[in-house]
Amino acid sequence: MWLLRLLAILTVLAVAGGVAAYLITGERKYLRFSFVLVRYAIGVALAFFALLIIERVAIIPF
Repeated sequence: MWLLRLLAILTVLAVAGGVAAYLITGERKYLRFSFVLVRYAIGVALAFFALLIIERVAIIPF
């Protein structure tokens, strides 16, 4: 779980860095990078939470 928290923190820092670079330079490639990173991060988070819900709901006999 600590690995997921670390990845979340690094993602937030990368997005903030991209937005800051856009604000400093005015080049839209940094803003585009931030949006792409946010899109992928949301997709990965949704997939992870879906797996957690499936694991919780599914009755898997052992």
